[in-house]
Amino acid sequence: MKKTKVAVALSGGLDSSVTCWLLKNQGYDVVSVTAKMVNDQKFEQIAENAKKVSDKLEIKHYVIDLSKEFQRDVIDYFEKSYKEGKTPNPCIMCNRTIKWGRLFDFAIDELGCDYVASGHYAKIADDHGIKKLYPAKDEKKDQQYYLFELNQKLLSKIMFPLSEYTKDEIRALAVENNLPSKSSKESQDICFISKPMTTKKYITEKLGQQKGDFILVNTDKKLGVHDGFYQYTIGQRKGIGIAYEEPLYVVRLDAQKNIVYVGTKKDLLKSSLSFNDLSLQYPFTEKEFDANVKIRYNMEAKKARVFLDFERNCGHINFYEPVSSVTSGQAAVFYDINDKHLIGGGWIE
Repeated sequence: MKKTKVAVALSGGLDSSVTCWLLKNQGYDVVSVTAKMVNDQKFEQIAENAKKVSDKLEIKHYVIDLSKEFQRDVIDYFEKSYKEGKTPNPCIMCNRTIKWGRLFDFAIDELGCDYVASGHYAKIADDHGIKKLYPAKDEKKDQQYYLFELNQKLLSKIMFPLSEYTKDEIRALAVENNLPSKSSKESQDICFISKPMTTKKYITEKLGQQKGDFILVNTDKKLGVHDGFYQYTIGQRKGIGIAYEEPLYVVRLDAQKNIVYVGTKKDLLKSSLSFNDLSLQYPFTEKEFDANVKIRYNMEAKKARVFLDFERNCGHINFYEPVSSVTSGQAAVFYDINDKHLIGGGWIE
């Protein structure tokens, strides 16, 4: 019988390497695909690492140049978001346009693969013919949040082999099988900004310095001067540099007037938010329901009432207890209150 053919999105790092090893070990016909995101030495190293893993496992390795698409769909979006006073999430945008966009299409349409796999920590389960996304065994590493835009077409052809393993178990497998990635470090959040460059330095280089005011929220009191609102994000405490009777945080950004509004910790609390660009992972008809909601990846989900407007493809969320640092440009993702599967999400206004 013809083996099921699976393409693994391979960065050459620990998680994607072990994904290749696991699938090959399970008897699949495995190939690896590495997407070229940027034209630099760092990518050349990524491609080299991915080839080493592929050679070790004796699987075919493909490299596809998506640098133009990555520039347009991820980097340009990233810079534009900061210019508009929003805090972007390039990982979700990369998943949408690159990994589960062009790389997925290349694997299915060009290579004739049956499935595409990655080293994400999330679990796909079948519920009476509907694919649903559940937390991985290692809930500290769970990456459902980044995958909220996946739909049934994609979920039916995706594999996440790491869902039943902890990160420690994955590293142990890499060591036991002497994979080239066995001692690789965790990948950084923003792949196109490398140390010693920081996001603040990167954005300042792109947008320059523009003097503006720090204003105490709910008053017109000027507390100091900054070099550009885009150097700050909601909830930020470090780097404000203003002496005040209480610790100050960035509470709001006014892109039009180049104002950074600051306040105390309680000024960061909000009980509701609106979102647009609604994505649902499976056919879902409830317009109003309770759910657990995350407004950023590394937070504990909070119980809320979710209201969906299917006609306008948007929604509103009321939290039962106020949450801190609601940030425009980030994703609000909602999960089933009983079994934690992901229902959908949208982009905070």
